[in-house]
Amino acid sequence: MSPVRWPQRPTVRFAGGATTLVVEPLAASLRRLTVGGVDLVEPTDTMPGVPGMAGAILAPWPNRVEDARWWHDGRRHELDVSEPELGNANHGLLAGRRFDILRQGRAAIVLGTMIRRPPGYPFELDVVVAYRVDHRGATVTTDVVNVGAERAPVALGAHPYLRLGEQPVEALRLSVDATHAYRLDERHIPRDRFPVDGTSSDLRRPRLVAEAPGHATLMREDADGVLVHRLGADDGAQLELWADPAYRWTQLYRADAFPTGHGGVRVALAVEPMTAPPNALRTGEGLRWLDAGERWSVSWGIRLVG
Repeated sequence: MSPVRWPQRPTVRFAGGATTLVVEPLAASLRRLTVGGVDLVEPTDTMPGVPGMAGAILAPWPNRVEDARWWHDGRRHELDVSEPELGNANHGLLAGRRFDILRQGRAAIVLGTMIRRPPGYPFELDVVVAYRVDHRGATVTTDVVNVGAERAPVALGAHPYLRLGEQPVEALRLSVDATHAYRLDERHIPRDRFPVDGTSSDLRRPRLVAEAPGHATLMREDADGVLVHRLGADDGAQLELWADPAYRWTQLYRADAFPTGHGGVRVALAVEPMTAPPNALRTGEGLRWLDAGERWSVSWGIRLVG
């Protein structure tokens, strides 16, 4: 991949200026998305680093690996502990990686990086992330190619914090396209799965964010059709986070003191599409095993619908 030199925080604007997208090469993270002046994600484009993993692309696994270790072909692999308070490896290998900008146009930006047998993950991948905007929002497509000589386990995710203009997030209504949830232990590792019917984890009908679980792993059992999660206001305004069927798992995380970049904090809601649940490297659940030379492409997006 041959990088092109562009500004550190490139901005892609759709024709007419209706949609603005700001991407930070660090973690190929989505830092701002507005449609008609309405923010659809928490704007963090003026803040350093990746606060709260805002908008980060998660690969080659999303979420946690228990004790930062896993086993493959009879060998134990030790990952870096990136969540020291709980002893886990969290959110993959690219959270601190600055992607190269490969292409940028009027309505799209493409970023890429490489994974080359880092400690605990003895595989070789090329990762390319494409952001494309239209008059309603943005589509994010991640392509992974196994450029190594052996099969590689891969799972993908993203970490957007959703927002609907200036309305308090906790007063919005959330629905999640999920039939099952996981019981999480004190380290946020899933231990078993259960149907959401009749439980507080059933978010298929809209519920106030303030009354929804603050930290949850959800999944849709069937793999047919696009998943659609919604965040809406009483005045009819609504956004959708849609995802390919490969993103059957969703992580919810409510941050009660998210930094705004203006000296204050607010409640923020991460709705994270994932192709596998937490701890997938250890359990194997949801992992995609890519053969040598195989490419995998999956997409999700955010759009304003009302």
